Amino acid sequence: MMELFCMSKPVLLPQGDFPPVGLGRRLAAVFYDFLLCTALLIVTAGLYKMVQMAIIGQQRMRELTEAGALDGDPLLSTVLLFVLFGFFAKFWTHGGQTLGMQVWGVRVQNADGSPITLWQALLRFIVSIASWLCLGLGFFWALIDKRKRSWHDIYSESQLVRVPKPKK
Repeated sequence: MMELFCMSKPVLLPQGDFPPVGLGRRLAAVFYDFLLCTALLIVTAGLYKMVQMAIIGQQRMRELTEAGALDGDPLLSTVLLFVLFGFFAKFWTHGGQTLGMQVWGVRVQNADGSPITLWQALLRFIVSIASWLCLGLGFFWALIDKRKRSWHDIYSESQLVRVPKPKK
C-alpha cells in the first residue's frame, strides 16, 4: 500500500557512476550549442520582425528602421532571452543533454542521476551568463575545482558527467 504513495524520482539513462566532464569537452559542447542557438535566434528574430511588420505595416517599419527607432528593441531582446532559456531548459530537464552535449557525451544531472528541475535550469542559465560576462571565469573555475565544477554547476547543485556512447 505504501508503494502507491511513494513516487520515485526518474533517473536518466544510461545509469551509472560517470566521471565529471573536463573543461575541453565542456567547451566543445558549448561551441556546438552556440552554433545551434545562433541559428535559432536568427530564425526567432526573423519571425519577430515579420509579426512586427504585419502589425505596423511595411512602410512604417521601414521608416522606424531608417530612423534607428528599432535598434536595441527591448521586447525583441526579451523574446530572444526567453527562447534561449527555453532551448536549454527543455533539453536539460528532459534527458539532460542539449544537442551539443549529445555529440560530446556530456550530460547534466543531479548527484543521484535524476534530471535537473526547471529551477535548477534557470539557475544554470543565469549563472552561466554571469560566467561569460566575467570573461569565462565561471567556466575556467572547473580547472581548479576538485570535482571539475563550474560556477553554474555549483550554484544549481547539478553536475556534468561524461556518459558512454550508446551501443548500436
